[in-house]
Amino acid sequence: MDIRYSTGKEPFMTMTTEELRDEFLITDIFKEDDVSAVYSHVDRIVVMGAMPVNETVKLDKNIDSWKNFGVNYLLERRELGTINIGGKGRVIADSKEYKMDHFDGLYLPMGTKEVSFASDDKDNPAKFYICTTPAHTPKVAKLIPLKDAIHKHLGEQKTSNERTINQYIHPDVLDTCQLSMGLTHLEEGSVWNTMPVHTHERRMEVYFYFDVPKDNVVFHFMGEPDETRHIVMHNEEAVINPSWSIHSGCGTSNYTFIWAMCGENRAYDDQDWIKTEDLR
Repeated sequence: MDIRYSTGKEPFMTMTTEELRDEFLITDIFKEDDVSAVYSHVDRIVVMGAMPVNETVKLDKNIDSWKNFGVNYLLERRELGTINIGGKGRVIADSKEYKMDHFDGLYLPMGTKEVSFASDDKDNPAKFYICTTPAHTPKVAKLIPLKDAIHKHLGEQKTSNERTINQYIHPDVLDTCQLSMGLTHLEEGSVWNTMPVHTHERRMEVYFYFDVPKDNVVFHFMGEPDETRHIVMHNEEAVINPSWSIHSGCGTSNYTFIWAMCGENRAYDDQDWIKTEDLR
């Protein structure tokens, strides 16, 4: 498990491209018959990926010791959200099976002891993008098919930001301790996300970019509004955004991304907006 330590605003201002990528960028999320894990000390979120191909894969496959969590199993004091961006698959949680099609989501509460992942077709494997966050009380597990998410169509082509926000793990869909997750799809000809930008001191966010066409990239912008930097993102890569940082992106083509948030509250509209002309 890769562990990332929180970087403050002052060190951020002097970081090189390589240092920025080492600290905030998450790569190699999906590996055949394996589970990846990056533990960020920014609100202690863990970003994971599971891609079962030839076998059923356990969530804790590569974690030999629980000393980083101080528990007996991963979700003893954590909750988990996952969205399947691949082919049809299944999540087995404490012997209950959840069938997940492309773009279906699932929430598992604190106290779920055993979790494993499987694909229906090894030639078109499921890809489970996963985030877990600390939790304080058990909630109720819930499968959230794409059709049951909240869909919000925003933006327009003339401003290059026509998009649909799909809210899966959201206060209007289900109750959690602190985790929120959703998926935003940009229409063809649109490349900008989250502009005008904002920060939210009360929670952090992780962006996972995918469906980025071959030979294309997304420029992800972060930093304080008057001290911005960028990280070049390739397909199926994620980036950690501290609460003090803006988070916005512009691609050389349209793309899709999953956002995950955790922190003091789950109010989706609790944002501190930044005027575009004030960015530096």
